[in-house]
Amino acid sequence: MIWCVEDDENIRELEIYALKAAGFEARGFDNGLACLEALAQELPSLLILDVMLPRMDGWELLGKLRENPSYAAIPVIMATVKGGEADKARTLDAGADDYLVKPFSMIELCARVRAVLRRCVKSESGAQIHGLVLDSERHFASLNGQVLALTYKEFKLLELFLSSPGRVFNREQLLSLVWGVDYYRETRTVDMHINTLRRKLGSLGSLIETVRNVGYRLGNKACSE
Repeated sequence: MIWCVEDDENIRELEIYALKAAGFEARGFDNGLACLEALAQELPSLLILDVMLPRMDGWELLGKLRENPSYAAIPVIMATVKGGEADKARTLDAGADDYLVKPFSMIELCARVRAVLRRCVKSESGAQIHGLVLDSERHFASLNGQVLALTYKEFKLLELFLSSPGRVFNREQLLSLVWGVDYYRETRTVDMHINTLRRKLGSLGSLIETVRNVGYRLGNKACSE
């Protein structure tokens, strides 16, 4: 999920449209504070962050992200109208992973998003099977070098399965471990997320096996990798 933090509605909607057309999931925020509050519920794969924002500007939000261990690894591309060398240096020194100088094209936007995500999936933390790389530190997954646009819950499900290949998890366990739900209702939520995760994994989706009347597991092919 890519988050676009931009107070200009036209630019924000254009960014979201372009990202979705490029195969990403995208969500928009019109101010920095709303974005910060949303992080308590979900972590994005990357932030495209405008500098001039109401309620909390881009610099303040970036600082809060980098100070918080829970958010520090989220990649950030800063969007700024200032393209001088000193401004670029300040952007990178503040902790941004890249920058876009306004006005920029949507082609450049998507290219820079892909480039930053490719750099992020090279971390050695996580797991790797059959060309699938899971980077737990950076919260990214890739398949044969291509970044997978997983939601936060899909990522956590995949991370859980990879951490215990062959182990069967029932739906209640998955709700508790991934969603943090201690009461067992709406277990169809698990089924829907598993189906979506399988689709995104393509040919590797079959590695997540259904154990009839029990739950799900990462199958034997993964265990032997």
